[in-house]
Amino acid sequence: FARMAGIWFRKCLRLHDNAPLLHAVTLDEAVFPFFIIDPWFDRSKVGVNRFHFLLESLRDLDEQLRLVHNSRLLVLRGRPEEVLLELFRGDGPFQIKHLLWEKDSEPYARKRDARVEALATQHGVRAKSFLGHTLLDLDAVVTAPGFKPPISMRDVQQLVSKHGSIPMPCPIPKLPPLLLDGQVGLEVPDISEFYEEKPTSSGFPGGERQALDRLSAICSHTDYVCGFEKPKTSSTGMPQNPWEPSTTGLSPYLKFGCLSVRTAWHAFANCYAGRKHSQPPQSLHGQLLFREMFYVLGVAIPNFDKEVENRMCKPLPWGQNPELLTAWTEGKTGYPFIDALMRQLHKTGFMHHLGRHAVACFLTRGDLWQSWTAGRDVFDKLLLDADWAVNNGNWLWLAGVAPFSAPYFRIYDPCPGPKSSLNADQTGEFVRHYVPELKDMPTRYIYKPWEAPLAVQRQARCIVGIDYPRPIIDHKAAREANLQRFKQALENLGGQSRPLPDKFQSSRDPGAMASKFQEGTSPSTRSVAATRSHERGHRQVKLVEETPGTAELSASLAPNKLRRWAKATKPGTSISDQLSGS
Repeated sequence: FARMAGIWFRKCLRLHDNAPLLHAVTLDEAVFPFFIIDPWFDRSKVGVNRFHFLLESLRDLDEQLRLVHNSRLLVLRGRPEEVLLELFRGDGPFQIKHLLWEKDSEPYARKRDARVEALATQHGVRAKSFLGHTLLDLDAVVTAPGFKPPISMRDVQQLVSKHGSIPMPCPIPKLPPLLLDGQVGLEVPDISEFYEEKPTSSGFPGGERQALDRLSAICSHTDYVCGFEKPKTSSTGMPQNPWEPSTTGLSPYLKFGCLSVRTAWHAFANCYAGRKHSQPPQSLHGQLLFREMFYVLGVAIPNFDKEVENRMCKPLPWGQNPELLTAWTEGKTGYPFIDALMRQLHKTGFMHHLGRHAVACFLTRGDLWQSWTAGRDVFDKLLLDADWAVNNGNWLWLAGVAPFSAPYFRIYDPCPGPKSSLNADQTGEFVRHYVPELKDMPTRYIYKPWEAPLAVQRQARCIVGIDYPRPIIDHKAAREANLQRFKQALENLGGQSRPLPDKFQSSRDPGAMASKFQEGTSPSTRSVAATRSHERGHRQVKLVEETPGTAELSASLAPNKLRRWAKATKPGTSISDQLSGS
């Protein structure tokens, strides 16, 4: 058997800034890049769009290995420990002497990797993991003397300062050719092998090359990068093109590791250099720091994904109403803004950050009083950028139950007006695109079609209660009831629930990113950053949710062995040039 250094791709689906790959070429061994797919993964928890994005990313990686390095990605199938044990023993066509991978901080992955390390030791295989999916060494952070879990932007900024500067990305090494005498198969499979339904997301093709092209396009517009402020972007997409996000679109690529977070950090820093620019938490660096904060909390806080025995969660007596949850999940609540966002999620795998604010508030403390974990699970299935730490962190935040949550009495109106911090378009384009039942509804009724006279509904060919649902709940009544429920729950927990502000029922919206409720204040209508950039003469960049965030699918195929084995930028240079080490 050929003795090889195995590069186990999981989240790190890229060649740039790949520390395991860089180390492998120093071992003077053949390099064996592989990915493991578990054919028995639970499809009820992984949507077709996200799995399709994964397969596209694997295909892109394989194509790059073939074209540039005379190598390839080998896709193995089976449960990871079983597949790796065969490679350790030499039971398959290869025998691994070294096993290298990028660290994964999710609880499942940490337990799996510990088992793999033990197996490797038993069989004389040298296993080594490397940093790369986060800006910081998470284990070093949480075990450092005096560590306190970060619950604010200031906290995470202090952690970054304490633990040194962000390392520069690794160069791409030249890999030795991978010679496979007589070996065929082990190809990246087609989505039809796993799902009967067809993928419907077309706006975010998977893969490292797509990620780097997107980053390069964004950073070619320094005014956009320097002026980016997340709360000013639109929850309903680009004007005249509601299917195009108003943010950068990088989060799925960060989640799957198609784009290195260190590469993104330094690319933005290069744009900032010598220029006036926005600051965290609103800036692009701020979005990456929020991601880092949730990753740190995911490692530091036991049961971070649970309602009980979780230091970051107040356990509230949420309701359990499957009908309400189903209506919310399917986008059939009778509130067009909420329904359009949820249908967008199903179709594209994407939802803007402020849209996530709106639907999460509606499901939990705002209207339906259902547990944040139920919404979290829906997002975890459908989002392209579903990321364990970030998804849990965001839902804890938006449900109002975490120390870093906004005040629980800040409740979004599901029928946003022009002064709402949700920055929803007032033309109805977004709703008409994703809720076609309302495509002929007059604009004045687009967010409240039940207020349209029957004659208007007939003319629009949409009778509320027949062609489109009636609201499943009265927002005003639910809001008032839930405020009292939340206040009472805090008192029952022994906390000191401060009196509600005199104007807490004001229709004015204090804004999504504010840390304190400011009575009597209201943000002016905000313009979309990308639109502003366009008006300055810059090309609009096709912009996903920055709160990023993969790899629960590092898994694999057949139970029998036969099926398993057979079946910083310099002027004048592009980001891709820099990453290739040229």
